[in-house]
Amino acid sequence: MWRIWRLYDPLRAMVVQGIFLFGLAAMIHLVLLSTNKYNWFDGPKGGAASAQNAAMPVAAATPQK
Repeated sequence: MWRIWRLYDPLRAMVVQGIFLFGLAAMIHLVLLSTNKYNWFDGPKGGAASAQNAAMPVAAATPQK
């Protein structure tokens, strides 16, 4: 393993890895913000939101034995 680090500068490798991971995280967040379901700024839009947030139906009362 130490021979690999003789080929690559550890500081440069960590900086490149950090930039790559930040770019990946930003891309994932932007993709999620572009969807209707996972946009946490505007909230869900459309009929699916009203169906998800609707109150539970009241169950019919059953006689106790």
